[in-house]
Amino acid sequence: MTTIHQEDFIASVADALQYISYYHPLDFIKALGKAYEREQSPAARDAIAQILTNSRMSAQGHRPICQDTGIVAAFVKVGMEVRWNASMGVGDMVNEGVRRAYLTPDNVLRASVVSDPAGARKNTRDNTPAVIHYEIVPGDKVEVTLAAKGGGSENKSKFVVLNPSDSLVDWVLKTVPAMGAGWCPPGILGIGIGGTAEKAMLLAKEALMEQIDIHELQARGASNRVEELRLELYEKVNALGIGAQGLGGLTTVLDVKIMDYPTHAAGLPVAMIPNCAATRHIHFTLDGSGPATLIPPSLDEWPKVEWHPSADSRRVNLDSITREEIATWKPGETLLLSGKLLTGRDAAHKRISDMLARGETLPVDFTNRFIYYVGPVDPVRDEVVGPAGPTTATRMDKFTDLMLEKTGLIGMVGKAERGPEAIASIKRHKAVYLMAVGGAAYLVSKAIKAARVLAFADLGMEAIYEFTVQDMPVTVAVDSNGTSVHETGPAEWRVKIGKIS
Repeated sequence: MTTIHQEDFIASVADALQYISYYHPLDFIKALGKAYEREQSPAARDAIAQILTNSRMSAQGHRPICQDTGIVAAFVKVGMEVRWNASMGVGDMVNEGVRRAYLTPDNVLRASVVSDPAGARKNTRDNTPAVIHYEIVPGDKVEVTLAAKGGGSENKSKFVVLNPSDSLVDWVLKTVPAMGAGWCPPGILGIGIGGTAEKAMLLAKEALMEQIDIHELQARGASNRVEELRLELYEKVNALGIGAQGLGGLTTVLDVKIMDYPTHAAGLPVAMIPNCAATRHIHFTLDGSGPATLIPPSLDEWPKVEWHPSADSRRVNLDSITREEIATWKPGETLLLSGKLLTGRDAAHKRISDMLARGETLPVDFTNRFIYYVGPVDPVRDEVVGPAGPTTATRMDKFTDLMLEKTGLIGMVGKAERGPEAIASIKRHKAVYLMAVGGAAYLVSKAIKAARVLAFADLGMEAIYEFTVQDMPVTVAVDSNGTSVHETGPAEWRVKIGKIS
């Protein structure tokens, strides 16, 4: 009978979470490298180059791939012949591993988990608790699969109960464009079919843990209905032309993973969960011989891609920016920002909104300023700030008109598209929205030369900072006339892909 020791289990969980914070799975990196080689859209190709460059930098620097270091999901399979030498329950051991990983001094990870989710939403400060799924199986080992799931992709999870005669393919092709680009494509779609509502969602999440093998499947052909669906959806989703970061291009998904389960004759439960460009998961087995051994991948395995800013990128001085200048910017144009850049996301915007409603003076002057939607990782060593990639901009849409109307703000920086109301407000106020690449957080942080908290320090990573940036790369996503590249880009590439086909 195998004995699993408490410290071995905790240390393995902690080590594994640190590992996936800075090492992409090699199957993901190789698939992304192939997508880069195939890509014909200049905007999408540039975004993929940033993601690949960021991945290599993170692997070398042992710093997070993305500033959103995720909520931990743990799948724990315990052999029926295993005994434990432990004073803690399995769930408590998993959470102790999470706590150690996220508070590791040399690579602090961002704590994003909040308690009292429908109330005070107070940050737990150590990213606990994890979401844990247990299974008792035959054998004398413990198998653990860990994932760190970012909010941008997790928030795009979808569930439906179709009629048995409905088309699952049609539902996916209608739903994926409605998800927007906040899940940071190119990534992976996990689809769960059957069971009950909660089973379908669990199947979709488990499917994301599987190896990327769509090209092998294409080569050998499908041998069952699930594989037929994978091939059909892979081709048709990519034909939508959404592309990297929603800018339009050939690759939206690197793979489509499907798991199914018997279901009631009256319905067809279907769940779909995307994994983003910061795909993070790992599997290890404990056999009683000690903690898991995690072998670092060789950087020689990474594609030989190194992003550099385009020679025709426009350099912008944020300290002297005017409305007249931003009116000359064109949709899809690449910029390099330098100067003082404010930050703020959900909690800061809510607090600003409440203060304005009460007639209070704001602690920060936003006149002719730009705000960056970001919640950075805490700095370590000689960093001024940790990885600091953009968060999903649509969550700030409901505050956009207020900010542009009442504060003097003229520009915003985030990831993915803006909704119709936000775009209308941007056009009305002759402001602008710029897009930074989601999945390039460590790369972006290198453009930040100084950082200080200006207001709302109690909000932690959601406080208002002032960054001093130098040549921070962004794309004009919504110009002052209200033209959105997240609308024009996919539409253009959907037509082009149709002609290629």
